[in-house]
Amino acid sequence: MQPSYIEHIGIAVSKLDEVIPYYEQILGTKCYSIEEVADQKVRTAFFKVGQTKIELLEPTCPESTIAKWLEKNPRGGVHHIAFNVDDVQAALTECEENGIQLIDKTPRKGAENLNIGFLHPKSTHGVLTEQCEQPK
Repeated sequence: MQPSYIEHIGIAVSKLDEVIPYYEQILGTKCYSIEEVADQKVRTAFFKVGQTKIELLEPTCPESTIAKWLEKNPRGGVHHIAFNVDDVQAALTECEENGIQLIDKTPRKGAENLNIGFLHPKSTHGVLTEQCEQPK
């Protein structure tokens, strides 16, 4: 399944409040949404750059995958890239049929009510890759 565009680039940060002003200044736009995704143990902040979004990810507890990632990368940085697809389940199935290791075999809800599924970086040349489907 071919992605239609880059949905967002996820950037891990320790503290949203310290990083949001930088992105507002450098992008020349305001953060348009801050949301907690409880099951993923993160708070997110979004910026729009054309059709693509920048998603800042702050862990809400030490067990968060973002907190664990930040332990290895204390300065933060690019965590993942997300592509928009028409059908995330079909995209995950196609990836698995082509030998790509999945983190999510079925879609789950992500920030902004997107249906999402992650591909394991062991199968994507080290880049954590997210498939996103817009809510219908």
